[in-house]
Amino acid sequence: MPSPSDPSDPSVPSVPSVSSVPSVPSVPSDPSDPSDPSPPSPPPTSLPFPPVTRAHILNCSYHSWHPKYQSLSPKARVIPLTAPFLAYLRADGIVLPDDDEIGRQQALEWEGDSGVFSSTGKPDNRHDDNHSSSDDEEEPEIDIAEGWRDLHNTIKATIAELGGVVVPKLNWSAPKDATWINAGNSMECRTANDVYLLLKSSDFVTHDLEHAFDDTVATPRPAAEEEDEEEIPYCLVLRKAFQLNPSLEFRCFVRNRRLLCLCQRDMNFYPFLAGLEGRIRAVIQEFFDTRMRDTFEDGNFVMDVYVPAPYGRCWVVDFNPWAARTDPLLFSWLEILTMGEPPVEVGKGPEEVVRVAVDGGVRVPGQDGGGAVEDGDSGSESETDSEADEEIWLPELRLVRKDDPEAYSFSTPQYSAHKLPRDVVEASQSGEGLREFARDWQDILAKRQKAEEEGASSEGE
Repeated sequence: MPSPSDPSDPSVPSVPSVSSVPSVPSVPSDPSDPSDPSPPSPPPTSLPFPPVTRAHILNCSYHSWHPKYQSLSPKARVIPLTAPFLAYLRADGIVLPDDDEIGRQQALEWEGDSGVFSSTGKPDNRHDDNHSSSDDEEEPEIDIAEGWRDLHNTIKATIAELGGVVVPKLNWSAPKDATWINAGNSMECRTANDVYLLLKSSDFVTHDLEHAFDDTVATPRPAAEEEDEEEIPYCLVLRKAFQLNPSLEFRCFVRNRRLLCLCQRDMNFYPFLAGLEGRIRAVIQEFFDTRMRDTFEDGNFVMDVYVPAPYGRCWVVDFNPWAARTDPLLFSWLEILTMGEPPVEVGKGPEEVVRVAVDGGVRVPGQDGGGAVEDGDSGSESETDSEADEEIWLPELRLVRKDDPEAYSFSTPQYSAHKLPRDVVEASQSGEGLREFARDWQDILAKRQKAEEEGASSEGE
C-alpha cells in the first residue's frame, strides 16, 4: 500500500514543491493598520535644515542687499553705526540725549516706588527731609551723546531729508515689539529720540546686537576673512514712512532658487484677497523670476514683498535667513523643508521657466482651454497640443481663510509677551514656576502692606 504522500497514488492530489510556488510580492506595511506588527517610523527629532552659515546671515542684512535692490525697495537711508553708539544701545536704562547742542542729559526712569518720573537723570529728593541745601546746587551736565554727537546730528538730518517721519530698523529686525512705548503706538518716528526710545526698548533689536550668529557655523575661509565676518557692520535703517497696507505683504520661501510657496504676513482675514490670488501670485512669480532668482547671494532664503494696489508691481521689503529663527507664518518649517520643487526642463536653465498667464493669473494648461505663453508664440498646433499636456508647477499661495483660528485677531495685541516682565513670562512656561511666582508676589504685597501700616502708625504718633 502506498504511503499517503506517494505521488503514484491517483487518489492523493499532487502538492507543488516549494520551488514551484509563485512568490508573493511584498506589500509595504501600513502604519495606520493596528494589526501590522512593524513599528511606525519615529518622528523627526530635528528639522532638516542645511547648515546656516554666518555668511548667509550677513547676506540677509539690510546693508548687504539694499545697494543691489535699492530701486526695488521703499525709499530708505542706511547709516553706519559707531562703537560708542552701539555701547549706548547695549547699556541698561533708557537715557535720551537733548536735541540742542548743549547736550544736556534727559533720563527716563522711575525713581523707586514713588512713581516720580524723572527728566534729569538725578534722584528726586524733594520728599527727603534730610536733603541739604548744598544738594540744590546744579551738578555738571552729562552729555550722553558725547561720543556720537555727529551720528546724532546725521540721524536728525536724515529724518528731515525723508520728510520728517521715518520707520527705523537695525540690520535684520525692526522694533515692532516696542511700539507700545512710542506715541501713537506705531513705529513712526519724528525725532531722533523717538528712534532711540524704540531701539532701546526692543527685544528684537537686542537679538540683533547679541545673538545674530546664534546656531550658525563658520564659513571655511582664510583667517583674515573670518575675522572680518565676526565683525558685524551694524547700521541703522531709516525708511521713509508711507501708508502700508498690511494685507498686501507676503512672505515668500525660496529653496534652490525656486519659489516654493508664499503666504500672508498679517494674520488676519481679508475677504478681498480671495479674488486676487491668481493676480498676486503671478506678479510675485514674475518679480522673482526676473529680479531675484539669480541675483541674490544664496540659493535658499525667505523674502518679504509688498504688492500695492492696483497690484501691477512688487516691492521687496526684507530678506530673512533660511533658518528656524524665521517665522514660517501660515506654513510649518517641516512642511516647507519636505515640499517638492518645480521640475527643471532638460537643456534649460533655471531662468527659463515657462509660465502661462491668463487674465492676470497663473493657470495650468489643459484645465482652462490654454493660454498665451509669455516667452513668445507656441509654434505649430502639434507643439501647442504637446505643451498643453504638460503640467505647469505653481507655488502655493496660502491665505488666512474665514474659518481659520487666526482669522479674527484684530483685537489681539501683537508681541504682547514683550510687554511683560521677564519673570512673568518665564513663570508662565511651567505650572510650578507660576505657583512659585504667585507665592513670591503675595509675600511682596504682604511686606509692602505691612510697611505702609507701620508708616501710617508712626505718623499718627
